[in-house]
Formats: sequence, C-alpha cells, structure tokens
Amino acid sequence: MTQPRKSAKNTRGRPFKPGNPGKPKGARHRTTLAMEALLEGEHEALTRKAIEKALEGDTRALRICLDRLAPIRRDTPISFDLPAVTCPADTVTASNAVLAAMAAGEISPDEAGRVMSLLTAHRAIIETSDLADRIAVLEAARNPKGK
Repeated sequence: MTQPRKSAKNTRGRPFKPGNPGKPKGARHRTTLAMEALLEGEHEALTRKAIEKALEGDTRALRICLDRLAPIRRDTPISFDLPAVTCPADTVTASNAVLAAMAAGEISPDEAGRVMSLLTAHRAIIETSDLADRIAVLEAARNPKGK
C-alpha cells in the first residue's frame, strides 16, 4: 500500500527560496585565500627562481616558463575575403569563396570546415527568420483588423 505524498507544509525544513542564493559574485574559496596569503610578496622571487632553473636546464621549469610566456593557441584568427550573407542564396557564393581560399592555401581544410559550419548555421537562422516574417504577413492578411 503506497502512502500519500507529503505536501510542502508537511516536509521537514523550509522549501528553497526562489533563485540561486549560492555564493555571492567574486567570493573566493578558503584554499585560494590561504594560498594567496602564503605567496604574498613572493611572486617576483618565485618567478625569478623558475627562470633560473629553466636556464640551468630544468625541463619542467622551462616548460612552465614557456607555457606562461607563449601558451599554445587553441584557435587562431583567419583572414580572407568572404562576401556578405543576407539571404540563403548568398551562402552558395560564400561557400565558393571558402573553397577558393582553401584551394589557394589561404586557409587550412580544418579552418574551411569550421567556416562552412558557421555558414550553414547562419543560413538556417536566415531561413527561420524569413519563415517567421512570411507567417506574420499571412496572419496579418488573414486578420486585417486584428480579430
């Protein structure tokens, strides 16, 4: 035999307040605060020591220094001529420009693929907007006085 579910009045404690009270913006964890207190005023000395170790040939220190000075770029900006895309038909011209840039070696095949996926998404957005506009016009024509 199943028991009836308890109502909000019968549950222990108070229900959660609406929203997410959580931590206030800018609040930092106690561990972070403790580490900052330990390192206070020592940043320059620690950096200098890491550089010295790297110059002595310590590969870990060298890697740390290089990772901080010149981190690996996850994504690089590309530059090539791309025509404006304002209607779905313009995506054909734009995709031709992407393929031409790839064939000329201006962009890599991976970059071309990413640009093509952006063009596909942009075309879908334009088509959706066009459909919404068409529906609005049809509905306005059906109900001229807003009945």
